[in-house]
Amino acid sequence: MNATLPYRANADLLDEKYLAWKEDPRSVEPAWSSFFEGFELGMAQIRPSGAPAAKGAGAEQAAAGQPLSEKTLAFRTKVTNAILDFRRIGHTAAWLDPLSKTAPEQPLLTPAGLGFTEDELNEEVMTNFHGQGRPMKASVMLEELRRIYCDKIGFEFMHIHNREVRAWLRERIEGRLDAPAPSPEQQAEVLRWALEPETFERFLHKRYVGQKRFSLEGGESLMVALQNIFEKLPAAGAQEIVMGMAHRGRLSVLANFLKKPLKVLFYEFSENYVPNMVAGDGDVKYHLGFETHRRAKTGDEVMIHLAANPSHLEAVDPVVEGKARARQRHLGDTVNRKKVLPILIHGDAAFAGQGIVAEVLNLSQLPGYRTGGTIHIITNNQIGFTTLPADARSSFYCTDVAKTIEAPVIHVNGDSPLDVAFAAQLALDFRQKFSRDVVIDIVCYRRHGHNETDEPSFTSPNMARLIASQPSTATLFRDKLVKDGVITAEQADALQRELEGNLEQGFSDLAEEEKTKGSNPFEGSTAQPQPRYTHDPVNTGVPAEKLRNMGLKLVEPPPDFKLHPTIEKRFLAARKKALETGTGFDWAHAEALAFGSLLSEGTGVRLSGQDCRRGTFSQRHCVLYDNSTRERYIPLQNLAPEQGRFCVYNSLLSEAAVLGFDYGYSLLAPNVLICWEAQFGDFVNGAQVIIDQFIASAESKWQQSSGIVLLLPHGFEGQGPEHSSARLERFLQLCAGCNMQVANVTTPAQYFHLLRRQMNRPFRKPLVIMTPKSLLRHPQAVSKLEDMAEGTTFREVLDDDALTTDPNRVTRLIFCSGKVYYDLINFRKENDIKNAAIIRVEQLYPLHVDMIEQVAARYPRAQKKWIWCQEEPENMGAWTFMHHRLEELTNHVLRYAGRERASSPAAGSKAIHTHEQERLVEDAFSV
Repeated sequence: MNATLPYRANADLLDEKYLAWKEDPRSVEPAWSSFFEGFELGMAQIRPSGAPAAKGAGAEQAAAGQPLSEKTLAFRTKVTNAILDFRRIGHTAAWLDPLSKTAPEQPLLTPAGLGFTEDELNEEVMTNFHGQGRPMKASVMLEELRRIYCDKIGFEFMHIHNREVRAWLRERIEGRLDAPAPSPEQQAEVLRWALEPETFERFLHKRYVGQKRFSLEGGESLMVALQNIFEKLPAAGAQEIVMGMAHRGRLSVLANFLKKPLKVLFYEFSENYVPNMVAGDGDVKYHLGFETHRRAKTGDEVMIHLAANPSHLEAVDPVVEGKARARQRHLGDTVNRKKVLPILIHGDAAFAGQGIVAEVLNLSQLPGYRTGGTIHIITNNQIGFTTLPADARSSFYCTDVAKTIEAPVIHVNGDSPLDVAFAAQLALDFRQKFSRDVVIDIVCYRRHGHNETDEPSFTSPNMARLIASQPSTATLFRDKLVKDGVITAEQADALQRELEGNLEQGFSDLAEEEKTKGSNPFEGSTAQPQPRYTHDPVNTGVPAEKLRNMGLKLVEPPPDFKLHPTIEKRFLAARKKALETGTGFDWAHAEALAFGSLLSEGTGVRLSGQDCRRGTFSQRHCVLYDNSTRERYIPLQNLAPEQGRFCVYNSLLSEAAVLGFDYGYSLLAPNVLICWEAQFGDFVNGAQVIIDQFIASAESKWQQSSGIVLLLPHGFEGQGPEHSSARLERFLQLCAGCNMQVANVTTPAQYFHLLRRQMNRPFRKPLVIMTPKSLLRHPQAVSKLEDMAEGTTFREVLDDDALTTDPNRVTRLIFCSGKVYYDLINFRKENDIKNAAIIRVEQLYPLHVDMIEQVAARYPRAQKKWIWCQEEPENMGAWTFMHHRLEELTNHVLRYAGRERASSPAAGSKAIHTHEQERLVEDAFSV
C-alpha cells in the first residue's frame, strides 16, 4: 500500500529529527530528545547485532556498529531508573522535620540502593532526562538529584496523570538547581516575614500572661508563604484573596497579614472587652473574620477576606470556596477564574482526619463549584491536640488525601524560610496556570501546647524537650544571613527593635484610647446593621399576563429540539394547559414562575443540590435534554436579553461541602437567590455542622447575614425512617432572635410568594422550607394563576378556606402545618364534620402570633379546644415548639394529635404507617 502524503511528511520529519539527535541530542527540542532516548533504550533490549546505540554510555560501541553490551544496557537502565526514583520518592529522603538533626535515611536512594557500583559512579552520563543532556559523571548526577529532591523541600507530583502538568512541575523543580539565589534584599524581606509573627506572639505572651491565643510559634513560616503569595499576586493577574483557617495562628495572621489595627487586637484581650456588635452574642477573638485592602510593593491594591470560623476544624473550607466563587461572579471572572484566589490554611491532624476536606477537594473541578484552584497550606505541627500521627492517620503523610484529585504536594521544612518562599511561588504559579488545587505542607512544630495554658510534656515529653531546645525559625535564619554576609547583626537587631516598637506603640495607643474614651474605646461596629425582622406584607404578586407570557416561554423548546415523549406530552403539555386555563399550577410550575419572575427583574438565581436539575421526584426538569444528542436547553436562561443569570447544578453526593459552599456564596452575593436542595430532607443532617455553626448562628456571632434557602423534602408517606423527615424539630430548636425563617407551606402559590419574598425585603435571613413529595402531584395541592398575580402576597397563617359552616358553630380549632392538612380536610369532608376548623401555620418561625390571634378570633366558641396535629412523633416535628406558644394564646391546655414518641422518625412498614396516619388524623377531631 502506498503511504499517503501526510504520512510521508511525518515520516520525513521523524527521520530529520532523529538524524539531528544522533549528531547532537541538544540540537532538538527536549520532547524529541526524550522520545529518541527512550526509543533507543527500548530498542537496545531487542536490537540485533550491528544496530547502532544511543549517545552517552555505549557510544563507542554504536560508532563501531556494535550492539550495546549487557553491561552498558544495564548501566543506562540504572541511570533512567535513578532519575525516576528520585522524582517518585525523593521526598521520603528530604530533611523536612525541623526537630530532626539529620535527614531520614532512604536506602532505596543510595548509590547501592539504586544498583550502582563504585566504577559506574565514575562513568559519564549524558541524558536528556536530566540536566538538559549535559555530560556528567553518574556520581554528579546523583548528587544533583539529591540536592533537588532530598534537601529541605520534597515534591510529590509523579502521581499526576496529565503529562503536561507533570512536565511543567518537573521543569520548575529541577530548574531550581541553576536558578540565581534570592537577592540580599529578598532574603532580608523573608527575615522580616519570619520575625513579625515571632515578635508578635512573644509580645502577647508577655503582656497577656495565661490567655489563650493559639500561638503560631514554631510555625512562623506560614507567614513567609502568605506574604510571598501576596506580593506576587498582582503579577500573576489576581486581585483578591479569600481565605479561611482554624484558630491556630489566626491572631498573628490578622495582625501581620491582614494588618488589623494592633490597638483593636489588644483591646480584644482586655478584661473590659465587650464585642462591638449590632446585635447578638459575639465570639472569641481567635474565631473572628476580617476584610481589608492591602497595597503590594508593586503599588497594586489587593483585597483580602478572612472568613470567620467556628472551632469545628475544616468546616469553614466550603464556605471560603463559595465566597470565592461569588467574588469571581461579581468581577465577571467566570471563565478563567484567575482574579480571586482561595487560600485554605489547615492543621495536619484536621486535614487528614476531617471528612469534609475530601468533600471540598472533590468540588475543585466540578462545573458548579470550581474556583480556579485553591492553595492549601498545612501548618504541620506533627501532632493534633495531644494525638501523634501514628494514632491519627493511616497514611504516610497528612496530605495524602489530596492525591485523590491529583494535586501536587510540596513538603517543606518550616525552619527553611527560603524554601517556604519558593514553595509559595511555585504553588501560586501552578494554580494560575492550571486552575487546579495545590498543597504546601509546612512541616513545623507547636512551641506551646494546644493552647498556652496546656502542658504538652504530659503526653509528649520527648517532643516537648526537643522543642524547648530548638531555636526559633527567625533566629536560625537570622544567624544564617549574618554568617553568609547577607545582612549585619546590627541590621538584624534594628529590624527586631522596629517590630517591637510597633507593638509597644499599639499597646500605648490602646491605653490612651481607654483613658480618654472609657472602658469601651471602639464604640460602633464595622458590621452593617440589618433592619429588624418584620411581618409586614411584601407585594410579591406579579401581573397575570406577565406570568402567562413568561410561562409560555418556559414550555417552548427551540425548533428541531427533540424532547423525550413523556416530557413533551405530559410535563410541558400540563404546564401549557395550566397557563391557558389559569388553574392547575403544581409545585414545580410555581417554582419555575418564581424563578423566572425574579430573573426577569434582574435578580440572579442559583439552584444547587443532588439531582436538582431534574428533581429527585422528576418534578422540576429545569434542564431539557435532546432525546437524540443529549444537547441541553435551559428555558430559564432564555427569557429576555437583560434577564438575571440562572445557574442550576447537580452536585456531588455531599451535603456538608455543598451546603457550606452555597452558604458561603450567599454571604457575598446578596442579589442572588441561592437555593440548596437536599435529595431527601432526611439527609440534611449530613450538613449539621454547617447549619449549627454558620446558618443558624453566624449573624449573632459574626454579624454575617445570609439569604440562603434550604429546600428539604419532608413528609410521612410510608417510605420508612430515612425518607420521611427533614428533622423540622432541629431547625425550630435553633430558632431565636429572628435568626432564620422556617416554613412548611401547603400550596404552590404560597411557595411562589415565599421565594419571591426572600429577595424583596430589606433584611436577609436564611429560609428553611419543608418542601413536599407526594404533594408535588396531589390533585388538591394546586394553585390558580390569580393566586400569584399582582396584589397577592405570602401569608404566614392560612384560615380555613374549605370550611362550609358558620364559624360561630365551630368548637374545635385544629392547627397544623404542611402535608397533613390535606389528610385532615379529606377526613372532615368524608365524615361530614361541621364543628372543626383547620388553620395552617405556614411559617413556623418567626411565628406571626398576631395573625394567629386574628384568625382564631373568628371562632369564638372554639377558644377552649385547640389541637396541634402533626405527622411526626411527639418528640419531633413542631409540637414541642408550638406547644407553649399556642397555650399562651388560648390560656387552656393545647391538645396533641400525632404519632407517639419514637427514637426513629417513621415506621418501616407501610401498613404500620397507614394505621398511624389514620389514627392521628382521627385523633385531631376527637381528642
